[in-house]
Amino acid sequence: MVFANPLYLLLLLCLIPAIIWYILKHKKAQAALQVSSTQAFAKLPKTYKYYLRHFLFILRLGAIACIIIVLARPQATDRWENQTREGVDIVVALDISSSMLARDFKPDRIQAAKDVASQFISGRMDDNIGLVIFAGESFTMCPMTTDHAVLLNLMKDVQCGMIADMTAIGDGLATAINRIKDGPAKSKTIILLTDGTNNAGDVSPLTAAQIAKSFGIRVYTIGVGTQGEAPYPVQTPYGVMYQNMPVEIDETTLKTIAAETDGKYFRATNKGVLKNIFEEIDKLEKTKLSVKEFSRREENYLPWAILAFALLGIEIILRNTVLRNIP
Repeated sequence: MVFANPLYLLLLLCLIPAIIWYILKHKKAQAALQVSSTQAFAKLPKTYKYYLRHFLFILRLGAIACIIIVLARPQATDRWENQTREGVDIVVALDISSSMLARDFKPDRIQAAKDVASQFISGRMDDNIGLVIFAGESFTMCPMTTDHAVLLNLMKDVQCGMIADMTAIGDGLATAINRIKDGPAKSKTIILLTDGTNNAGDVSPLTAAQIAKSFGIRVYTIGVGTQGEAPYPVQTPYGVMYQNMPVEIDETTLKTIAAETDGKYFRATNKGVLKNIFEEIDKLEKTKLSVKEFSRREENYLPWAILAFALLGIEIILRNTVLRNIP
């Protein structure tokens, strides 16, 4: 047993003057009778109160000692456990082209993706997670970090129009690879979300997939968009209006990227499906990082507190019943 506040134990020294005070008080409280000899009183029977005359004071000292021990916060340290931490390196590559403003998701694709990705990040406490955004080009919005509060704040600032429009899937994947390839974890994962086809950039998606495979990086690809048509934003002389247009996602390429890197392809047709996809990825990506033994301290003051109250209770009961005549 150890104590969180061991200095409080010095208060136990205060019990010494209390004992001295009690002894001196007890001597002065005794009645005096001058007789030639006490031999006649030696054979008188002694009642139980004679033997218990100091018991109340002992109970009081015990209660005070227990309260001091409670203040010192005793802790048990003889319990050992095995702790297993799980985590991976993850980079979320998010398409922010203008088509991500389509309203087949509520409120739109980009906001739905941000909401679900934020929930996913919040549940991965032991992971290094980064964020890459891409449209006509790509860049790192947040390097891999375990400070998820910073990452989530940066995620909130992501919006369409931050970079040139178009869809450079290959560049987005290549940037994510560059960020994750030197990560400390054995398991490295990229989650790529897009709603279109590759029509810009310097790196083809399949070339980027081969690079990811060479580094042992698993890529999960997610095609974001409903089946058939969806309301897309269109700039008109009267402002932005929404028109139903065919949903075109290059699923063949996304499936190839996933297959090439031992990942998996998903099609998200609404926000609920997208959330289920992230939950499935969350279950798939669990890797043991370390197993170690540690000593867990547990607060152990409760028995002492109970004992203090018990001693005080016994003293009060005895003082007001069988020992009430003892000064």
